[in-house]
Order: sequence, then structure tokens, then C-alpha cells
Amino acid sequence: MKVAACLIMSVVLTAVGARAECAVDFKVGYAKVDITPKIGTTLSGYYSRRVSDGVLDPLYARCVAVSDGSAKALIMTIDNVHLVNSVFMDVRKAVSDKAGVPLDAVFLACTHTHAGPVSRVPSTKGNASHWEKVNQADIPMIEASNRQIAEGCAKAAVDALADLASATMMMGRGEAKGISFIRRYRMKDGTVRTNPGMGNPNIECPLGEPDEQLQLVRFVRDGKREIAMINFQCHPDTIGGNKFSADWPGLACTYLERAMDGSVDAILINGAQGDTNHLRVKKAPGEVIPSRYEMAKHMGHVVAGSALSVWGTCAPAKVGKVQAAVRQVKALTNKGRPEEIPLAEKYVALHLSGRGREIPGVGMEHTANVAAAYRMLELKDSPEEVEVPVSVVAIGDSLAFGGFPGEPFTWIGTELKRRSPFSMTIPACCVNGQRGYFPVKSAYTDGGYENATSRFKPGIAERLAAGAIAQMHEFHSKAK
Repeated sequence: MKVAACLIMSVVLTAVGARAECAVDFKVGYAKVDITPKIGTTLSGYYSRRVSDGVLDPLYARCVAVSDGSAKALIMTIDNVHLVNSVFMDVRKAVSDKAGVPLDAVFLACTHTHAGPVSRVPSTKGNASHWEKVNQADIPMIEASNRQIAEGCAKAAVDALADLASATMMMGRGEAKGISFIRRYRMKDGTVRTNPGMGNPNIECPLGEPDEQLQLVRFVRDGKREIAMINFQCHPDTIGGNKFSADWPGLACTYLERAMDGSVDAILINGAQGDTNHLRVKKAPGEVIPSRYEMAKHMGHVVAGSALSVWGTCAPAKVGKVQAAVRQVKALTNKGRPEEIPLAEKYVALHLSGRGREIPGVGMEHTANVAAAYRMLELKDSPEEVEVPVSVVAIGDSLAFGGFPGEPFTWIGTELKRRSPFSMTIPACCVNGQRGYFPVKSAYTDGGYENATSRFKPGIAERLAAGAIAQMHEFHSKAK
């Protein structure tokens, strides 16, 4: 019967892993803390100043603590587009100090919602390098929000560790269809555009395919609520406006928890989403496509529904040693050429003075020109080569997390899943830093918004993927 059961499970798409073996004292804990800032705090996510005037749904810091009886690691998410590097460092240090967990064992990811607070504090010498056009008067509320994030994350970590309970692990895979689309398109004239618009007759084809796979990890705990960890990948930029929202990642957690009648706590890790979003360019006759907050709700329902469809087919997975590391990967900076700097200075001056319409381009082409100008000025005095951190956490030889400090293209996520030695590998965006986009090599030849903003030269995606995979192989060999 055991052999037959294994054969049956092997042909089920959503079932992965092996029978759990408790070789270690494996425990898991969970906590979440509301980190919604005060109304009036500026919002992040666009090339303009936005001041919050309400809350659609709360922003949370969520934490899953894992322990093998000796080593511990914290898998954390924050409902924010990203934190700037200095704030990431402050938050992780606060978590590490309060929770007593090594800094490298703090895997801190942002969901990348575009309806969270700004984290960058403008310089008192001016804000010419700050593309979100935050004013000096905004500083007190931004600083208060940053403190709230740090304190909230530290509390979530401490509470999650206090909530540790013996657990088994189950894993499964499914699909969330029709909500994520490649946003980069080759046009009939040979150019590449990001988000060229629905029904645009000049579109030739998308540059790739979205990853519609959903991964689910269930931590079944003794005497406590189960923990559900969802991994899906799409840009959370559905809402716009001036109200705080966790967008579809937060709503998916809420809907799953409600569907399970409060017996489950959920966390969602957004994957490799740098070249995708919810915008489609075609629709069927009579098809209704939700917009803004209704789209966020729709996506949340689809993701939660996919997780529920996988739930009963998840297979037991072996737990084991908990390992964590941050690996530094060398990368070449994408500095502007000296002859490009004067034009970049002109574009930034126009943008900051409210004359951004004078910068050429339509739609995302215009945004790409603005972003490229800021990128060139930001990197003007930077070194030719820098180190970029890649964060990896592993549980036994079954489960690994690979985190990147920015927005990885879909290829990075699928490459990790394909080449990782672990039974399941969860890619994550905006982890332990914010370094912008990580396009694949071909994107630099094709053009578009993402490569125009990238702080790194071609090869960055491939280097980061290789670094994460190398660390995973190292951990996998030590897990046995």
C-alpha cells in the first residue's frame, strides 16, 4: 500500500516531497504586527509625490520562525514596495538584536505593494537624487514610519519565536492562471515597450512567458494553528491612488485565513516578478476585467483559491537542519557615459521642477527616460564593481529560499526552481536590500524600462542566480 500510495502521489502535479522524518527537534512559530503608518505619510511606488489619505486594508509585518533545536531562521515579509538599503540594515539589525538571531538568518522580504509608505528620507542638502520627490516637510512622518516598521518587525520576530511549536512540513504546487502577464513587448517596428496598452495594434509579441506556478508550504503544528506559506510572482501595482493597501499579496493571505475559519495563519512570499504585472493587452469579447482595488481583490481570490485547490494534495516533506547565509555576488555597475550626464542632469531638473512633460516619450517610454536619468546621476561617482547580497535559507534537504535585493526577472525564479537540489525552492524579491531591477542579458539588447533603470550591466541576473544556486548546493550537501 505504501508503494502504491507513493506511485499515486508521484503523478499528481501538486504533490512534492517525501515522508516527513523528525531527525531534529523541528519547530515553527508565527506572528504578524500591524505596521500601517499614520494618514498623511507619503506613499512609495511612483515617480511623483503621493500623500496617503486613507487605508483600504492594513499593512503587516509577518514572520515565520523555524528552528531545528539549535539553529534558528526568520522568514519575514513587509507590506511595502521596498525599503532603501540603509533602512533594510536598520530593520534587520533591530530584528537580530531583539530576537537574538544572527543577522544572516533574518530573511526580510518586501511584498512590493505600491501602496505602502516611502522609506527613503530626503537629504537636508536637497532631494535631487530622490525620484519620489519627497519634501523636507515629509521627513518626520517618514522617520516615524521607518521606526514603526523596525519596531513592528522586531516584535513579530520575538513573538514568532515565542510561538514555536513542534511541526511537520507538507509541500504542494498548483497554478494561479490569468492574473500575471509579461509586461515587456516587442513592437512591430522592432522596438520594445513596457505596458504598451490594451488593444495596441502595434504589438508583435510578449518577451517571454509568466510563471503561473503557485507553491505552498504547510507547517502543521502540535496544538497550534497551522501556518500556510504561499509563493507566487506578480508585480503588486493594481491600485494607484493615495490609500494604503497590501494589494493582492495581503488580500490573498486574508482570504485564505477566512476560508480556513481562523485555523490557519498565512504569509505570502512574492517571487521573481520584475518583468510581469496584472495588465493584459488582449481580452475576449464581453470579458470583464476588474480595475484598481477590485483587481487586487480578484487576484487575491485567485491566489488563495489556488492554494486551497492544492491543500489536500500536499505531500509530507522531510525536515532537518536549518541553515542560513548571505552570499556576496560581484556585479558591474551600469554607470552612464560621461557624455550622457548633461542630458541626465537636464531631465532630473525638469522632473523636480514640475516640468516633467518636457521629457520625451509616451507612457512607460517617458518613465524609462526619467528613471534612466536618475540612475545615471545616482551612479555617477560609484565604483565600477560592487557586491550584491543574495540571501538563502534552507530546511533540511527539502526546502530552500532564495532572496534577491531587488526585482528579479521571471527567468531567475524559474532557473532557481530548475537547478536547485532541493525538493522545493522559493524565489523571493526585495530581500535584505533594494538594488532595483535584475534583467536578463537579452533585455539590455531589447531595451525597455527595466534595463533603463537597472543599476547593473548585462549579466547581473545570471550572476545572482548562479550565486544563489551555489549556496543552495553547499547547504544541500551539509543537510545530509
